[in-house]
Amino acid sequence: MKNKKALYYAVLPIAYFILSLICVSVTFVVLKISLDIYYRYNSQYGGALIDAINFFMLFKAQSGLDRNLNYVIIAICTFIVYYLFMRKTYVGLAKIVDATNQMAAGDLDKTIDIDCKGDTKILGDNINIISRLLKDVTVQERKAQQTKADLITNVSHDLRTPLTSIKGYLGLINEDNYRDEVQLRYYVDIAYEKSKELEVLINDLFELTKVQNNSIILDKMEINLVELLNQIIFQFGYQFESEKIKERSFFSEDKLIISADPNKLVRAFQNLINNGIKYGTGEFLDIYAYKKNEYAVVDVISYGNPIPSVELPYIFDRFYRVEKSRNKNDGGSGLGLAITKSIVTLHGGIITAQSDGEKTIFKVMLPLLQDKIKIKKSNVEKEL
Repeated sequence: MKNKKALYYAVLPIAYFILSLICVSVTFVVLKISLDIYYRYNSQYGGALIDAINFFMLFKAQSGLDRNLNYVIIAICTFIVYYLFMRKTYVGLAKIVDATNQMAAGDLDKTIDIDCKGDTKILGDNINIISRLLKDVTVQERKAQQTKADLITNVSHDLRTPLTSIKGYLGLINEDNYRDEVQLRYYVDIAYEKSKELEVLINDLFELTKVQNNSIILDKMEINLVELLNQIIFQFGYQFESEKIKERSFFSEDKLIISADPNKLVRAFQNLINNGIKYGTGEFLDIYAYKKNEYAVVDVISYGNPIPSVELPYIFDRFYRVEKSRNKNDGGSGLGLAITKSIVTLHGGIITAQSDGEKTIFKVMLPLLQDKIKIKKSNVEKEL
């Protein structure tokens, strides 16, 4: 195929030149015969055309060119016609070369506009497509570099804070700089709590990296989402009581069957409930579960302390924390919502957030098990 294309491009200019020569030669012969006939029958009458023919014949006789002049005229006309045939192709190639030089210099917004057909037009369009793709890749690469830089900055900041406390209190212990055994125990407890914060951050970072790099394997099984939510809510009983928050659950279905990894899904909903407990200032936390089309939908609703609308698009980003919540210094890693979104996405689901002056709603949509939906529909049809 490549050899045929190469042969085609090698033969094409020759073919156009031969075509130009044939066109000019035929036209010249026809014109010469026509003028000879016209001269034969009209030479006695004179006229501008007869005078021009006489002048041309005299010029040939005096210059000594005679027959060679015909060849010169044919050659000149052939090159003119050949140029007209190939003009659009050569102009198109010139535009491509000029545009690619600008692209190579970094101007990826440059596009090639070619007024011709055939392979030259295809070449120009393909270069435009490659340029757009390269621009997109460049933009994504810059974003990735910026994200990487932000990640390093945030990790350094979040690791340094507990590490500084640990080093400080262990330094006091190492120097025996404490009053009594009670103060020693106090210093050890603080260092221990800070080390747990450090462990949470590191574990969350590793988990998020594995999830986002698709290196995590989901151990999917058929589970009842309603039952799973009840178990999670029960586990939070002590935390609800200590934070003086009343949990209210509203499940419209007894069973919402999905195919999921229960351990990963538990982590996702734990993050959402934890988020509601930490940052909600109301006395209630509501959890809704219901069916919508072919999805099982879970709403986790907290009240008070809304998320500003300008910050909503970024709350699922790594290390992003609304400034109010960062000031609470609760020791969170800033990765919980990012991990939750990654887990939901891995399950083929969707997670969104909305917030107003009264409440904040995190909505998780997970696809229902299709086989169960079909069986349920068939059972209904049989009953009808």
